Amino acid sequence: MRWLIDTLGGLYELARLAILSRFRFSGAYWQWRLHTAFGRGYPQSKAELTRSILDYGRWVYRARRGR
Repeated sequence: MRWLIDTLGGLYELARLAILSRFRFSGAYWQWRLHTAFGRGYPQSKAELTRSILDYGRWVYRARRGR
């Protein structure tokens, strides 16, 4: 149950970041985020990329909630 709540919260946080950056995914913040997250190269599969993005969203959600 906690995984589901964290995932929904993570999706919210990702949407919040997109809104705050005005959906400029090629802007400075998102380029920095991509380089820090995938500095050694992008994941090979779309499933792995999606999983890592959701992991980041869950991490942001937990960090903002103090868990």
